[in-house]
Formats: sequence, C-alpha cells, structure tokens
Amino acid sequence: MKKSSNRLHIISFDVPYPADYGGVIDIYHKIEALHRAGVEVILHMYQYGRDQNKTKLSKYCKELHYYKRSTYKNPFIGSVPYIVNSRSSEVLLANLRKDNAPILFEGLHCTFHLADASLKHRFKIVRTHNIEHHYYKHLEQSELRYFKKYFFRIEAEKLRKYEKVLKHANLIAAISPNDNKHFEKKYGNSMYLPAFHSNTEMVYPGARGKYLLYHGNLAVPENYKAAMELALNVFSKVDMKCVIAGNNPPKELQTLCEKYANIELKTNLTTDAIHKVISEAHINVLHTNQNTGIKLKLLNALYRGKFAVVNPLMVVDSGLESLCAIGENWKEIVAKIEEYRLLDYSGAYHENRKDYLAKHFGNDTSAAALLEKIDFPSEKTATRRADNKVLKGLSQLSSFMSYFSL
Repeated sequence: MKKSSNRLHIISFDVPYPADYGGVIDIYHKIEALHRAGVEVILHMYQYGRDQNKTKLSKYCKELHYYKRSTYKNPFIGSVPYIVNSRSSEVLLANLRKDNAPILFEGLHCTFHLADASLKHRFKIVRTHNIEHHYYKHLEQSELRYFKKYFFRIEAEKLRKYEKVLKHANLIAAISPNDNKHFEKKYGNSMYLPAFHSNTEMVYPGARGKYLLYHGNLAVPENYKAAMELALNVFSKVDMKCVIAGNNPPKELQTLCEKYANIELKTNLTTDAIHKVISEAHINVLHTNQNTGIKLKLLNALYRGKFAVVNPLMVVDSGLESLCAIGENWKEIVAKIEEYRLLDYSGAYHENRKDYLAKHFGNDTSAAALLEKIDFPSEKTATRRADNKVLKGLSQLSSFMSYFSL
C-alpha cells in the first residue's frame, strides 16, 4: 500500500543498539524492516548507561534524538509507575509537535506523553512488549532479594492501574496472540504483531548436535530460575552433555552446575558465540514459569537450531506450538529429550520450518502488516494543516493590529 507521507516517530525506552536483549532486539529490527519498507524513521531514545551508537542507527533513521532518563526519581512516590515516570521529557514533547506524523511508543514505558492534549489528533501506536503488570508480578515471585521483591510488587500494582492510558492510543501492537486477546478485550483497538528479530535467513545446522542447551540472560530472575530448575529436574537426569549458556549467572547457579559432571556453564558470550552454541546443540531445551510476551530465545532456537523441547507456557498461543516438542512436566520433558536425541534433524523438516517462520514471523511481513494499520497523513492533509496554521496566525495578527487601531 503506497502512502504519500511515510514519516514515523518512534520513541524507544532505551538506545536500541546493540540489539542484545529482548525489548531492544524487537525495536532495532523493527526499525531495520520499516526502513526497508521506505519509512522515514525519526528515532527518540531514552539513554541510561548505553552509548549513543549514532553511526549504526543513522543507517536506518532520518533523525536521532537522545533524552536522559530520570533514574534518580523515587520509585515509591506517586501513582505513575517508575518505568514510565522516569521517561518523561518536555524536549521530546516539543520535538513531536514539530510535525503531524504518526507516533509509535515502544512499550508502556514510553507512554508518559501519550494522553497529552497537544497530541490529541495524532495517530498513536503503542507497541506492548508484555502485559506489564503481569510481567512485574512474575518478577516479584522470581526475585529472592527483599528490596527488589517489594519494588516489583508496588510497580505491578501501579502498572495495573496505569494501563488504562492505552485508551488514548489509536492502535495497540501486541507482541503475542495471548497479549492481543487481553488488550483487544479491554480497549478494542489491538492487533497481533509478531516480535521482530535478528534472523534474516535460515541455514541448515546439520543433522546431529553435540549436547542439550538452555540459553538466556542469566541476570534475569526468570531465566536463572528456569536454568536452576532444568539443571535439577532435567539435565541431571539424562546421560548426555548439557550446556547452560548466558551472561551474569548468580553464584547459586554456578555452584549447582559444578555438582554435575555432565553440565557445563558457559558465561559472558558474545551474540555470535550464543548463535554458535544454539546451532551446535542437538536439542534446545527451554522452560518458563510465566506466559508473558514472546520468548525471543525460542525464536532464535527455531531459526538457528535443531530440535526444541519446551514446557507449555513457553509456547501457548504463540503460533510456535507445531514447531516444538512439548512436555507437560519434568518427567515428560525428559521423555521427549530421550525420544529426540535419537533422531536426525532432516533437511526436509528444516525446509518446512523455514517456510512456516517466513510466513508467520518474517520481519518484512510484520512491517507490512503494521504499515497497513497506520493512518499516515496525506500530503493534502499536511498542506491543509499547514495552511490552517498560517490562517490562524494571520487571524491573530489581524486581531493584534485591530487592537492598536482602536
């Protein structure tokens, strides 16, 4: 569909490059895909601890704007969630007002200005990366440290009450079918938009792998809890080499892995190294205790790896169920591993998976679906609005001159 105007503001909760963790992976590769589709991206970013990376981002963006995140704010004061309240900027608001282009808010995090009266007539999209109050409730349940556990509890309740700000969005782009059901039921303006990711092509990884693998950012409570549960209940029960790969693991996980001769912990790996261990594994074993958002680690495993054995929460309502072997409990997961370790990963199976993922999870396909939903102002509309501003200015000038002619 051809649009006469293709300018789009994107507000990112973090600098999206390097694309090395969940949310920014989706943002960065979305920007790439929109650029390929001919969109002129104006990127606004809240910065805290990451470099600006202007060279890389300038390849895909017409303009780059950086704003300091106000991390000094007390997270326990006020009704606005900390992840939102710490991302507010009058300079950002002024930059958004410079034209009438649509605005894409990345995550509930960036919606501080969503309901601002000056943006009332703009087409506004919110990309939801989770049902945030569900996600923070799960973080509370996984967290072991009291202070962070208390913060997650308070933040979850604030996010639950704050979520109604989404009624000011023209479109909600939910990252999973399950999340889409939630937002569509509550606000009636939601679409399912699959996660954007780094996988642009699928290379056959060979018929046999060397080990079982669990991978993820081990600094995240959900991931290191899943890794510890897999080590105890699955990896320690099989006669096969097992690898747990991820950065910044807690001491408890390191100690646990040292107890078992067949479990190796690989840490502080580059993105390329993670991709290599995924492709060399015979089975990617993935487990989660929360059905929130979409698991990018699962997409990576399916694009780059061989077989995947998962628990139901990892795939429920994701569209990826048919590509995985699903174990309902620890005993069934072990049984699925014993079954699939004997099988070769065939070229025919790989081609079928490749076709399915391209159709349902391809970045360019998803970008096209998003652009079909966005109401870009036509050149005629933009001209009319500009003319109206001129006429308004002339009217004000006329009134001003009339005052002095009295």
